[in-house]
Amino acid sequence: MIKAADQVDWYLSNFEVFQKSLNGEAGSHIHAIRKAAIARFAELGFPTTRDEEWKYTDVAPLTKVPFEPVFDYALNGVSTRDVERLTFGQKWARLVCVNGHFSRELSSAPSLRRFSRGIKMGSLAEAMKSDPGLLEQHLTRYARYDENAFSALSAAFLLDGVFVFIPDRTILEEPIQLLFISTAADAEFVSFPRSLIVVGNNSQVSILETHVGLENNVYFSNAVSEVVLGENSVVEYEMVEDESERSFHIGTTQVHQERNSTFTSNAISYGGALVRNNVAAVLDGEGAECTLNGLYVVADEQHVDNHTTIDHAKPHCSSHELYKGILAGKSRGVFNGKILVRKDAQKTDAKQTNKNLVLSNDATIDTKPQLEIFANDVKCTHGATIGQLDEEATFYLRTRGLGLETARDVLTNAFASDVINRIQTPSLRDWLNVNLLIRLQRAREKREL
Repeated sequence: MIKAADQVDWYLSNFEVFQKSLNGEAGSHIHAIRKAAIARFAELGFPTTRDEEWKYTDVAPLTKVPFEPVFDYALNGVSTRDVERLTFGQKWARLVCVNGHFSRELSSAPSLRRFSRGIKMGSLAEAMKSDPGLLEQHLTRYARYDENAFSALSAAFLLDGVFVFIPDRTILEEPIQLLFISTAADAEFVSFPRSLIVVGNNSQVSILETHVGLENNVYFSNAVSEVVLGENSVVEYEMVEDESERSFHIGTTQVHQERNSTFTSNAISYGGALVRNNVAAVLDGEGAECTLNGLYVVADEQHVDNHTTIDHAKPHCSSHELYKGILAGKSRGVFNGKILVRKDAQKTDAKQTNKNLVLSNDATIDTKPQLEIFANDVKCTHGATIGQLDEEATFYLRTRGLGLETARDVLTNAFASDVINRIQTPSLRDWLNVNLLIRLQRAREKREL
């Protein structure tokens, strides 16, 4: 255990070890970012419940474990069979990272060969060397390390990850999967999964970002994704978080949109002991459209916190947001959604909804929808609900021959399907539905429902 007063020093000392291992990078642009980020982390420290943005999420358990950063790449027993199981039976392009490090032998992109002209996909570390100008333009520019302690920690230990570049006027029909695997190491470890996706003008792509734990061990995954949309581009972004039940996961997805671009996100959270998902989008061009959907399913004593921000920086933009939660056992869910409409962002159209289904008397949900409006010609709405299964609907299904447990499962699945059915990939939808039923069965066996 680390004493609270020593938690920052632990990472500072690990940074010194990390810095000495970087031969020939002392004067590089990326190392200047690392040093600035670790200095900012030292100033910020870890957030506490006294911070308004962390009022309902206590990260103290995370800060007291001496997590060892993973500096070197190793498969740690991960096989091609494991990867194939996690690609939902599909042969689409996949970029795989193990404990934050890109794995060339587990990655594959056969379906993109006919589209290969101008497309760049692979290791973020290699891209730092082959495309330094492009990365200097985008990397750490959106998930800013000066504002958030966890983003600062990620930038300080920035070493590898995945990089995707889609040039102008390119349409990809099949998705690209970014698969981040956490697996057993010699000690309790921390990894820093990182991804940078840059989509050019008039292009279209579907991205599936998956975070999974192969073993039920204790680890900390501090993930950061930056997504940049050019003018008139379309991005469908599916995110599945299914980490170990004993793990800590802090995820940040930062989106930057140009004129007339369209971004749609469907984020699903199933795993983790303590999970925080930060999703933020800046609509920085007229006519941009953003949709954020999410589903969190928690049981036992899991804690999942979803913080979303949609920043309407320019006029004539629209946003739609729907987040749903299913809570069982002694779990706790948090939703904090902010819609910001800046002074000159006239003609904004924004809608935000959060709905929660509480399946046990011991589960807790804290919901805080927010509107901050500085323009006067807008249409913005928000709302939140918390409830239990409808007794009349349950009774109706039982009169049609369904048992009590089956009737409750049908209604719970119907509640979740409003988000799951928005996912465009059929095999992923099927996996999510099956996974939901499995989790309900586990909760029932533990008498949490």
